[in-house]
Amino acid sequence: MRVLVYGASTNPDRYAYMATELLAKHGHELVLIGHKAGTILGHAILTDNPLIDDVDTVTLYVGLKNQGDLLTYMRAIMPRRVIFNPGTENPALANELQKIGILTEEACTLVLLHTGQF
Repeated sequence: MRVLVYGASTNPDRYAYMATELLAKHGHELVLIGHKAGTILGHAILTDNPLIDDVDTVTLYVGLKNQGDLLTYMRAIMPRRVIFNPGTENPALANELQKIGILTEEACTLVLLHTGQF
């Protein structure tokens, strides 16, 4: 399954980094987008919003103030679902995503992976 980590970071203390590691361990195909370029486990962190096909899940690691153009981007790539991790909750964005057929979930990607619910 192709998973986009939005808000990826090379800092191993950040939850986005931990999620990237765990997603890789579970065999998911990863696309990383972050504020700063870098690499995690050989995967480049992209700093723009490239058009990506066949994204199943977007897991968010950016707060409300950094979600400005996210609706437009989600419309462009149309993932099956978007996970709002703790600290990224945005009911207005979630509602708009649901209106265009994208499933949304307020959850922790790490917990979902550890409990087999991802």
